[in-house]
Amino acid sequence: MIPPNESFFGALQKKGVSRRRFIKFCTAMTATLALPSRYVAQVASALEKTKKPVLVWLQFQDCAGNSEAILRSSHPSVLEVVLDLLSWEYHEIIMAGAGHQAEAALQRVVKEEKGKYLAVVEGAIPLADDGVYCTVAGKTALSIAKEVCSNASATIAAGACAWYGGLVAASPNPTGAVGISEAVPEATVVNLGGCPQNPANTAAVLVHYLTFGELPAMDQYNRPLFAYGRIIHDQCERRAHFDAGRYTQEWGDEGHRKGWCLYKMGCKGPEATFNCPSVRFNDGTSWPVKAGHGCVGCGSYNFWETRSPFYDRLPNVPGFGADVTAGKIGIGITAAVAGATVVHGIASAIRDRMRTAPGPEKH
Repeated sequence: MIPPNESFFGALQKKGVSRRRFIKFCTAMTATLALPSRYVAQVASALEKTKKPVLVWLQFQDCAGNSEAILRSSHPSVLEVVLDLLSWEYHEIIMAGAGHQAEAALQRVVKEEKGKYLAVVEGAIPLADDGVYCTVAGKTALSIAKEVCSNASATIAAGACAWYGGLVAASPNPTGAVGISEAVPEATVVNLGGCPQNPANTAAVLVHYLTFGELPAMDQYNRPLFAYGRIIHDQCERRAHFDAGRYTQEWGDEGHRKGWCLYKMGCKGPEATFNCPSVRFNDGTSWPVKAGHGCVGCGSYNFWETRSPFYDRLPNVPGFGADVTAGKIGIGITAAVAGATVVHGIASAIRDRMRTAPGPEKH
């Protein structure tokens, strides 16, 4: 058990974490939240004083990909997030307890920390046949979610499945899988879409909540704007190739080897919103497009249904057009410049002629 009055920074000091490393963590979280650098001091001050909040992590119809993403992340390290930022009381994958002991820990949190703890939900919740397609300790996922999430101060839907049902809810959806907001409408939910979600964004949402006492600004899907407020296409390192008409035509060709645009290979970046190009995965090392695969729009609502087939290209993307080559763009620009030059020359000649034309005779 974590001492109830222990602060985040106090826990860091006990573990030998320096002030420098603490400020570095706050700076990374401020940048992820898309806040001006002047907020670093405010974030640091809030985290120094805040008491460690209790967190429970529920898993339902899922592949554990979101748990794996955050457990295998080291920026911010899982040590910082799990041991130093939160009192992580329940998570099936990492908790020491099992069986009745584990369920007793969850019940204790719901009763003793009512209205104060944070909940994370991973996986969809089946509604068909009274929810029998997912049970934990003899209880349906639906009953557990209602009890836990309705009594939490806030709930994070980690990944596509917890947001709207994800792959599990894809047609024909035999189990009647839905996301946490539909299953428990009274819960206060922030959706972290993605397959999986990015652990840096999860940590940033928690830091924002601890710093400002509220969830970050969200879009119409209850996704945080700092992570889902910009089109991927506008952040992509391959955007210059799109504008220049340089495209990969097939996997492994010269354009693919040179890092050209993957739009013709089905990349959904021009329609998807996510901060993958800036935050990236694997300690900020890479993300699918940088690695050579097109974006599938996994941060978009119902992407399994609306973005597939994943290798069919999107129609009518604004710009020069996917069938225009760099050479054609260059010829077009040259012709436009030449045309403008001719027009300018004619206009200049007319203007000079008007200036030198004799005026009316004076008598």
